[in-house]
Amino acid sequence: MKGSRFTEEQIIGVLKEQEAGSKTADICRRHGISDATFYKWKSKYGGLEVSEAKRLKALEDENAKLKKLLAEAMLDNAILKDIANKKMVTPGVKRDAVAHAQEAFGVSERRACEVIGISRRVQRYVSRRPDDGHLRARLRALAVERRRFGYRRLGYLLAREGLKPNHKKLLRLYREEGLKVRRRGGRKRALGTRAPLAVPQGPNQCWALDFVSDALVCGRRLRILAVVDQFSRECVALVADTSLSGARVARELDAAIALRGRPGSVVSDNGTELTSMAILRWSQERSVAWHYIAPGKPQQNAFSESFNGRLRDECLNETLFTSLRHARMVLDAWRQDYNTVRPHSKLGGRTPVEVTAQHGQGHAPDHVAINSNINHERERLYA
Repeated sequence: MKGSRFTEEQIIGVLKEQEAGSKTADICRRHGISDATFYKWKSKYGGLEVSEAKRLKALEDENAKLKKLLAEAMLDNAILKDIANKKMVTPGVKRDAVAHAQEAFGVSERRACEVIGISRRVQRYVSRRPDDGHLRARLRALAVERRRFGYRRLGYLLAREGLKPNHKKLLRLYREEGLKVRRRGGRKRALGTRAPLAVPQGPNQCWALDFVSDALVCGRRLRILAVVDQFSRECVALVADTSLSGARVARELDAAIALRGRPGSVVSDNGTELTSMAILRWSQERSVAWHYIAPGKPQQNAFSESFNGRLRDECLNETLFTSLRHARMVLDAWRQDYNTVRPHSKLGGRTPVEVTAQHGQGHAPDHVAINSNINHERERLYA
């Protein structure tokens, strides 16, 4: 807006001339103004002194500034209300909010950054990070193949293929690809004092036994005997049937001993099958120490509990068994994969077979041949 070429002092001086008796037409002609301008000045400054006019001008300027500040505050408030439902924590989300404010409210980038609370340097930052397309594709492929594996276990599999990203980068890509595994609801944990477990110092020193229940698609119940080596975490046997008696458990242990050798001790809970006379007689005849955990203390058989959780999460919950034969085939394939392919975080990403081979076995055993020999041994014992 174009300002007046007359100051307040000059305007008041013109008005004083009219008050002194000069004619309005002569005053307008002398100062080069119109009658309308003169009467406009008179309505605004009539009866004022120079000091009062200056004070009025200062009040008008201050009032204009206050109106501008109020308008800006109301606009800022409107922007914040518009993005109130967004959780702005990461820089990327804040950048999107700034762009939205510029587009929706027509404010400048500087103004939008001040309202959102982000520096213009961060707003204009352009990432130079590579897209890692091959790594992302391979990570997605492994996650589809191993649906219940987390990013650490997938990292072990990537390392075997020569892809060794930093664990923080791997976690970031894992989250960006939406591969997070939802944890299934678990049981309540036991409370109280827990005594440390005696960890064996070599393979075949202690086996852990436990039962896992499942069902066929027809609704028929299925029981699975799981035998785990506590040192190498190797699954010694997975036996599936509709019922497993104490005598059957003893025969399965004999079949495993014929191929692996006799264990130093066995740990189990107090189930009826494992406290039967057949098992007591077997432990005395084979000179194998049998340790029963305290009733209601499954944490004392933690190796079996951990293995059962992995078995159920990665195999039983992922497969519908159509028949007993189908269940045995799937369990044998999963057992071979568990022992020879699946990386174990507690073993530093190694497999149980690799750990067993590093402790005096000389080489990793052929699990295909072992499965075949176990089946032949079972047929011989059941005959």
